[in-house]
Amino acid sequence: METKSDRAAWICGGEAVCSKPPAVVSRPVRLVLLGAPGVGKGTQAELLCSHFGACHLSTGDIFRSAKGMDPCQRTPALTAALDFMRKGELVPDETVLALVAERVGCLRCEGGFLLDGFPRTVAQAEALDKLLAGQGLRLDAVLSYDLPIERIVSRLSGRRTCSVCKAVFHVDARPSKVPGVCDQCGGSLFQREDDRPESIRVRMDAYEKSTMPLFEFYSARKLLISVSAEGSPEEIFERTLSLLPERPS
Repeated sequence: METKSDRAAWICGGEAVCSKPPAVVSRPVRLVLLGAPGVGKGTQAELLCSHFGACHLSTGDIFRSAKGMDPCQRTPALTAALDFMRKGELVPDETVLALVAERVGCLRCEGGFLLDGFPRTVAQAEALDKLLAGQGLRLDAVLSYDLPIERIVSRLSGRRTCSVCKAVFHVDARPSKVPGVCDQCGGSLFQREDDRPESIRVRMDAYEKSTMPLFEFYSARKLLISVSAEGSPEEIFERTLSLLPERPS
């Protein structure tokens, strides 16, 4: 099963509607995805959405699309979020919650959903519980993709980015034909500061500290499922399916 929804209702908010909503399924899946940078969470989101026919509801997609919107098209919550991001500050819980509340209809999507990037804090998780309960819904599971930090460092530190077209390569997994030169435009490849091993370790430490309360929150509710992110994307996907609770047909 595959969804080709443009997710306009989620991306734009307000009165926007999806031009091609996902097909109605008898038992929509409703999941939250967690995972540190470098574990391959985005790839798993694509595979799961295709399998279940669900919508990938990523807060990151909202922020990326908003940067290209006409300011008059942005809701007050979206404008506030972008202001925080421009100043290099974290978007506070109340602003994130306002963004999601504007899109509460997406939680009723008849194809189901995979939430990515939200919730990030216990306060956001508690608010999500209330939003879902208000719609007569509940989560099926919270998937946490786990990988030893040395593997994450290896994956991310091998990335090289084109200085011109921003295409991304990897010295082992996806090397350019000519070392240091972009296959697409011939630009020079460089290692982003964020992809240096020392920077990655700092980010991973911050991720673990900030996310641990969320793990505990969902573990106490028997919703947290840890999934090893070792192996190929297909192997991880099959592992994910095998760990998901059985759902009534």
